[in-house]
Formats: sequence, structure tokens, C-alpha cells
Amino acid sequence: MSIKRNLITIKGVKDGLVFRLDEQCDFDELLAEIREMLENSHQAILSGPLVSIDVRYGSRELQDEQKLQILDALRSKRNLLVRSIEGSKSAELRENAVLRTPVTTMSGMVRSGQVLHHDGNLLFLGDVNPGGSIVCTGDIYILGALRGMAHAGSEGSERAIVGASYLEPTQLRIAEVISRPPDSSEERSSHPQETQMEFAYLKDGQMQIDKMANIARLRRDLNVFKGV
Repeated sequence: MSIKRNLITIKGVKDGLVFRLDEQCDFDELLAEIREMLENSHQAILSGPLVSIDVRYGSRELQDEQKLQILDALRSKRNLLVRSIEGSKSAELRENAVLRTPVTTMSGMVRSGQVLHHDGNLLFLGDVNPGGSIVCTGDIYILGALRGMAHAGSEGSERAIVGASYLEPTQLRIAEVISRPPDSSEERSSHPQETQMEFAYLKDGQMQIDKMANIARLRRDLNVFKGV
């Protein structure tokens, strides 16, 4: 669901709304557009129950005072709870900080009904059974079978990945993109010799699956073994 206006795009996501502001127009014009939208809108999403919103202003340079003006305008609607306001530079810095955090190693088994939450990058030694879930702000690497759900980049990092020795999840999610792997369980069972470690990543907003050996194509900072 999305509402497209001249200077503002409002997009519905799983846990709220994202307001994307025009990056080029004059700030006073943008602020006037926000106020007019909120005053005149009859959309249920802007006048219904309490909803969390994230404001994204892209490459525009905003002073703290200008951010406060936007916040004050949005707070005129009492059902709107501003969760964050940031530009592309601050989002990139936050994302890079997450991806550069050390990889934490854990072992065990995630059973049906269990959810493992982790802040950062995770190497999990064990299986994730159907009905079990792993949710991380960074990457997820599973040395075992992923047959449940995995959500990498849970705070919005579209550069996060999900890798597993055996990738047959009930659901894959990276940032806000939800998908399932292209191979069906029937195809995999009929070709067991082709089972290999794979990873999922986003390309142009779409989920892709590739061999783990090709991960260096995405992560230029990895040390790559080239033999002698």
C-alpha cells in the first residue's frame, strides 16, 4: 500500500508507516506540504489508531531546527508516533556499523515456537526447525539446516544476508523484503547430491539465492583464498 503525493510518499510496512520526503524542493514548501497533507487528509491510516512512523529525507541536508519543525508538524496528528527521522547518510552509517560488528557464535537448536533474537551478526551452529525463527539486525550464518524462518537486517539493513548449510526455510526476510527460496523441497530431495551452502541477499529489492562461495561478489572487504 502506498500513497503518492507531489513531495511526500507514504508507504505502509509491517510495523507502521514510512514517510519519504522529496530531496530537492525548498524546505518551506516541503513543510507546508506536510502540514496540508495532515490537515486535509481523510485517509484512515492518518486518522485511525496509533501508528509508528519512520521519516526518511534522503540526501537532503537538514538542520536540527528543521527536523524539529517536521516533528512538530507530524505530532499534530496524535495517532502518529514518530519512531525515527534520518537521511541516507545517517542510515548508511548505522547500517555499516551493524555489518562491521564482530560475528557472535552460538550453538544449539531452534525448535518450533522459539525465536532467537540477536543484535549484530550471528553464526549459529545447529538447525532451525519449522516453526522456529532467528531474527538479527545483521547477517545470519547457519552451519546446519534452516527449515524455519530467518530475518536478517531486522532494523532495515538491505545489505544483510542469510546463509545456511541447507537452505529450505518456511520464510526468508531481509529488511522489509519477504520471500521464499526458488527451489521446492521436492526439487531438493530429488537432487540431494546438489545440496550446498547457499545465501540469500537483496538485489534491486528482490530476494536472490547464490552459492556461498560467491559471497565475495557482494562483500568486497572479505579476504578471498585464491590458491597458489
